[in-house]
Amino acid sequence: MNESVAPPLARSSAEVPVLPQPDPGWVCRWSGDPAGAVVLDLGDQPPADLFPLPGDPLPDPEHPLRMVMSTTSGLVQLETDPTTPQEPRGVEPAALVAQAEAAVAQAEAAGFVRPGTRVLEYPSPHGGSWVDQLAARSMVEVSDGDAELIVDIFGMMHAADQRAALIERAEHLTDDGVLLMQYHTVAAIVRSGIWNALRHGHFAYYSTPALVEMGREIGLVAVGAWEYPLYGGTVMLAFAKEGSRYGEQTPDVTAMVERELAEGIADPAHVASLGAALDESVAAIEEYLAGTTAAGLTVAGYGAASRTSALLRSAHIEKEHVVAIADASTGKHGRTMPGNRIPIVSPTDLVGLRPDRVLLFVPDLLDEVRAALPLVEAQGGRWVVLDPMPREVEPISSAEPAALTEPAGTAEQV
Repeated sequence: MNESVAPPLARSSAEVPVLPQPDPGWVCRWSGDPAGAVVLDLGDQPPADLFPLPGDPLPDPEHPLRMVMSTTSGLVQLETDPTTPQEPRGVEPAALVAQAEAAVAQAEAAGFVRPGTRVLEYPSPHGGSWVDQLAARSMVEVSDGDAELIVDIFGMMHAADQRAALIERAEHLTDDGVLLMQYHTVAAIVRSGIWNALRHGHFAYYSTPALVEMGREIGLVAVGAWEYPLYGGTVMLAFAKEGSRYGEQTPDVTAMVERELAEGIADPAHVASLGAALDESVAAIEEYLAGTTAAGLTVAGYGAASRTSALLRSAHIEKEHVVAIADASTGKHGRTMPGNRIPIVSPTDLVGLRPDRVLLFVPDLLDEVRAALPLVEAQGGRWVVLDPMPREVEPISSAEPAALTEPAGTAEQV
């Protein structure tokens, strides 16, 4: 690693937990080296993009879901993935659209977005495209060849071969071009205990130190960094080619790298604290639902997102606990969650159920769904945010019955 990436503080042998070793056939998706440790194990889980029809045969398929950290590259990654991705049926949440607006505005202020120049985008299959925002600034979208701006919005994490994916992006850059990468930083995932960020189809989870070093190894320099509250902590990192007009690594990048290192993000034992977060949140969710069941409350959910399946499976949530899960994506209506076969319904149908509690599986949607579905609270219900610990939200005391409006989106969270 470069000079800005220091190793974690040494521990005595008695303090260092013994972490499980990866599968013997595993190698790092960046370095190709087999050295690593399992930092999170969710057991067998259904594919995150599987939403079976009620009459589809049982049992639904399940596969091991484990997170491994390379001790060579520092890249946190999915160990294995035998699943076949389904067509995404999600729609973009308002929070994702707002974050895109902010990121594009900051990239423009930094001089990376210039009218008349070419842009090539690598979007996530779950949405988050910046095409509209960049077109409004008179950038010319291309699908191949060189470009002055390459944009990757949660896209590269879906590539099984991380080295090939980053090299491909770099090869499209002009000599003074910029690659903007947005990612859910591992530092935020660990800091907030978001263990259910792990899912099939997401092959890589980036810390800023690891991603900066990955770029350096192929001739890219990190020349800007911005942080956003989306999903508990996302980062936009700007890369340019070595020798470009943007110069050397910028102080804001170095500061972010040093802060994440100080938190312990280069230490597998620190990342493995996600296991304790898993145990604590599952116990808390099970206790909460035991209480709602004992009280005779009707509980529903909102957000059939890609990360919801693992939370339902890990917390042993069945149809007797949650009667239905609403989602704004019409392509999911009439389908079910895998394993437990909890039905997926429309937001209108959710209100018709008159639930006493609504579990919100995507915390960033709280303001959006409360505004769109005021009848939930007007009828005496409460929203319960799972982030991933259960947290009841105090109802809006002045909530009055109002016309129902569909939320702009819910579904896919990276």
